Amino acid sequence: MKIAVFCGSSAGLDPVYTHAARALGQYFAERQVALVYGGGKVGLMGVIADAVMDAGGQVYGVIPVSLQSKELAHTGLTELFVVADMHERKAKMAQLADAFVAMPGGAGTLEEIFESWTWAQLGYHSKPCAFYNVNGFYDPLLQMITNMTEAGFLKPVHANMLIRADQPEALLQELQQYQPPQHKWS
Repeated sequence: MKIAVFCGSSAGLDPVYTHAARALGQYFAERQVALVYGGGKVGLMGVIADAVMDAGGQVYGVIPVSLQSKELAHTGLTELFVVADMHERKAKMAQLADAFVAMPGGAGTLEEIFESWTWAQLGYHSKPCAFYNVNGFYDPLLQMITNMTEAGFLKPVHANMLIRADQPEALLQELQQYQPPQHKWS
């Protein structure tokens, strides 16, 4: 299994995020789960990639040439794909991955997981999407998803297709057991 992890190019201010990224990466490697990620060596991206590799796992990075040229690319990966832009990056990550997980991060992390989730709703893929809710980081966002549902902008079946977990074991188990709902317009 290959899991795409979207996460910050920053480590955040609380070391709990770095510890969680390291633990998740090690857990994935110990269970022969390969990491697909944005290809960077900085922030939580670098932490989880290093953790997977340090534990003997496989890591596939996808980075736009503009970021590679700024020397942000991780050079010790199983394979690094250099693409033209962010659109190609997301497409390549989607092609490589069997599932999508958002760890704590910023606007880019949200954009990536929301696009993957939207694609799943529309039936472009049947892969699970998850929020790895470290230290309650995503609680306000998950409440917003509830608000969207209660206001009639999101069907409960599509809100419920999002996996929410805060421990590696629960996350991987739910990703492996995921059954996609009916597509939005089917």
